[in-house]
Amino acid sequence: MTIEEEVSEPAAEEAVVLAPEVLTQSLGDYLDVLWRRIRGGESGALPILAGLLLVVIVFQVENSHFLTAGNIVNLLNQAAFFVLLGLAEVFALLLAEIDLSVGYVAAVGGTVTAALIAPPNNWPWWAGIIAGVAASAVIGAFQGILITRLRLPSFVVTLAGLLGWAGVVIFLFDWDSGAVGGVLNISNPEIYNLVNGNMTPLASWIVLVATVVGFSFYVLSADQRRRSRGLTVPPRSVTVMKLVVTALAGAALVLICTVNRGVLGVQVNGVPFDVPVILAVIMAWSVLLTRTRTGRYIYAIGASPEAARRAGINVSRIRTIAFMLSGLTAGIAGIVYESRLGSISVGFDGGTYVLYAVAAAVIGGTSLLGGRGKAIHPLIGGIVIAAVANGLDLLNISTAGTEMATALVLVAAVTVDSIVRHRSSSAGA
Repeated sequence: MTIEEEVSEPAAEEAVVLAPEVLTQSLGDYLDVLWRRIRGGESGALPILAGLLLVVIVFQVENSHFLTAGNIVNLLNQAAFFVLLGLAEVFALLLAEIDLSVGYVAAVGGTVTAALIAPPNNWPWWAGIIAGVAASAVIGAFQGILITRLRLPSFVVTLAGLLGWAGVVIFLFDWDSGAVGGVLNISNPEIYNLVNGNMTPLASWIVLVATVVGFSFYVLSADQRRRSRGLTVPPRSVTVMKLVVTALAGAALVLICTVNRGVLGVQVNGVPFDVPVILAVIMAWSVLLTRTRTGRYIYAIGASPEAARRAGINVSRIRTIAFMLSGLTAGIAGIVYESRLGSISVGFDGGTYVLYAVAAAVIGGTSLLGGRGKAIHPLIGGIVIAAVANGLDLLNISTAGTEMATALVLVAAVTVDSIVRHRSSSAGA
């Protein structure tokens, strides 16, 4: 055997371990390599999912109401705001930056929407949503320009944003004559029903089937395009397995949501409208991050800004776009927040919510060091946070206990992230 062959064989084996989806030939090979990755420290979201399963078991044992259909749907609605706010934070974390202003940026977006659709302005609900989300996106872009053009630390700029946009929220409430006692009520049914309304059971199944079919077509056509160009693609069995798991998970969710959750003879069932909205946002940002040049550049800059610059990437422009997307997503989160409560008040606690945003992203698996994370991670982290809060509430634990429990979950997630990185670095060495 030549020296080149001795070197190439370990290199090829290492490549398969790093990218089992595209370099294995069968489902069995894929599962074998995946197990080797887990043993080598690349466990992905498995520790968090295991932790979520443990949380569910503990709370179900302590209170049998935890896994009822009504409480699961309530938990999903609780998680919606944290998921979207965590997704807004992901764009900053991927750059190895942080955005401390997302809480109050969400408040600005929600307040603008609520003020415009309420008397005396009476804008159409869709125009109010566009204006609120646009305002949040402009704020994100403005902060991104300050960070990139003036070379200011993101920590300082967004900390100033946390304070400044909190003041803007107060100003908006003082300016709007429709705010009564520092509260803007959401009387518009389209926005109120975003979280509080439900699709019919039939519509829920139709949306699920359409989503699975559309997702399957997208994945299979993408594989076909790569195959026609002579590029590596996952084995068909791996792709089919992922599509089947996705379909089964969606069917389980719809089954739970279509159970009658009403009381006193009132029929309440169907998937809440915010669930497909959140999944649509996650899918859109997943495509952007994994299938577009902008998304790949964001990962490259987070891994090494200097290497990205030397490769010809316009680092300043991409970072500004990332902060704009962070603001835009925060605006959507603000609208979901006010939809769930039916109002938004001047007492919106954006300083605390930004901590939950970071927690949702990091607990889900996004790295604080940049370059590693997915749009799906805040979904996992947001559900974990909501599950802990929901379960402790069922057990009548105080707010102080809930805060401490969430802190412990966050510390555990960061510890797991650190251990995984250390084991991966040791294995690579």
